[in-house]
Amino acid sequence: MFAPPSLQRLAGDRLHLSHGPIDVVLKAWGAAAAVAAAYAAVCRRFPRILPELCEELAQLRLPMHEAPAASGRVARRMIEACRPFGAVFVTPMAAVAGAVADELLAEMRDAAPLARAFVNDGGDIAVLTSEGHALEIGIAGAYSRGAVPLVNGRVRIDARSGIGGIATSGARGRSFSLGIADAATTLASNAATADVAATLVANAVNVQSPAVERRPACELDPDSDLREQRVTVSVGELTSEEIAEALTRGAGVAAAYRRRGLIVAAALMLAGEIRTLSPRSLRLRGASGSLPCEARHRSPVA
Repeated sequence: MFAPPSLQRLAGDRLHLSHGPIDVVLKAWGAAAAVAAAYAAVCRRFPRILPELCEELAQLRLPMHEAPAASGRVARRMIEACRPFGAVFVTPMAAVAGAVADELLAEMRDAAPLARAFVNDGGDIAVLTSEGHALEIGIAGAYSRGAVPLVNGRVRIDARSGIGGIATSGARGRSFSLGIADAATTLASNAATADVAATLVANAVNVQSPAVERRPACELDPDSDLREQRVTVSVGELTSEEIAEALTRGAGVAAAYRRRGLIVAAALMLAGEIRTLSPRSLRLRGASGSLPCEARHRSPVA
């Protein structure tokens, strides 16, 4: 059904792994032998991930209230990440990109001691930082109505931050959304949890408005795990009151997840307006430059 997996080196000592819908860029830092061992481990593991997921896809498309069950390692990561959020409609597919990133990072970490590493699966990123080292992660920005990036941001992550994953969701993403966020980024202890939280926070950035067009997900994709849920097709011009209401709803959900310890921080963006929730110890800041979510190396810190 899919072409064979592709594994290739990129500039900057990065790896690009691609197989069907899975598209990963990763990088590790450390002793040369450790990095080589980590890359070898991830190249052995990667080709098996998509076939394993396909075998259990029917279970992974079930909503959590129908008690999906799976045996594959990535599939189990998806289900476990969704379990704390099961009071709302969510399927394990909400965690798929983050869970793949977590699985590959675990392979690298188990193979050799690394100073730092990231695994970026289509913008959902698993990160590793050892004591004395840090990464800067670019986060998705707000957009004008012409889909032009207005701002983007960066967050500095170190070993004391409690962050092992960052994910972004929204109405402009590659998956369906129930909400209207341009982008909702969440940071959590792992990428799978961040992935689910970003999906649900983005769903909550919502308002009833004639400017928003919605259709049942099954009409757009008969195989969608969202079934008859009405997903956002397009968002027209919103009033300032509608933008504020939608962001307030999303921020309320993100704040509840923070209080429960499910996420560390969040940034919500809609029509040029931004709401952030983060501890004082974590710096979420705007920055100029390219928009894509990408991990950047930062010099070791004391």
